[in-house]
Amino acid sequence: MSATYTIDLFTTLDGYGSYGPGGDWGGYWGKQGPELLEHRRASFDRDQRMVFGATTFTEFVDMLTDPPPGSEALDPWVTRMRDTPATVVSATLAGPVNWPDATIVAGDGVEVVSRLKESSDVPLRSHGSLTLNRSLLAAGLVDRLQVTLFPVVSGVTGTSPILAGAPDLDLELLESTTLDGRTTVLVYRPILHPANR
Repeated sequence: MSATYTIDLFTTLDGYGSYGPGGDWGGYWGKQGPELLEHRRASFDRDQRMVFGATTFTEFVDMLTDPPPGSEALDPWVTRMRDTPATVVSATLAGPVNWPDATIVAGDGVEVVSRLKESSDVPLRSHGSLTLNRSLLAAGLVDRLQVTLFPVVSGVTGTSPILAGAPDLDLELLESTTLDGRTTVLVYRPILHPANR
């Protein structure tokens, strides 16, 4: 049986996953609340394996190395994510890395994840890793697309459009949850549009 693969993304209403120079909102755009943080923590309660591309993994390692007191990097869900076994798809990184249980695998991301889906006895999850996950969407390897939609527009400071360059997809809504009265978590089953198959 094939392991499920979930893409987990944070986004603004206008589709940006992060902010650029002059942006000072941070990873939650100032909208984190107790329900969101608990929902994130609970999503790491079950056994799973993280999958990262090299760029996102390097950003996480940098962010989590000696974060200042009060940093979002110290949120319990982030600690749980870091403690989750991870596979990093990269042709350029080499070990050792500052991550408790990370395996770096060289090769084509589609091939690596395809093998992981067949061999893993736990679900696979990716947070960020936009380039890698666009290629996995195009290959039809993604079972769940989880989008946490923050109620902000970052048209001036937004960077990293989360689905730019992705294939055309039909989305079947599986779950919808509103947290703290403002942030929405949407879970979809992506289906390649016939023109992309």
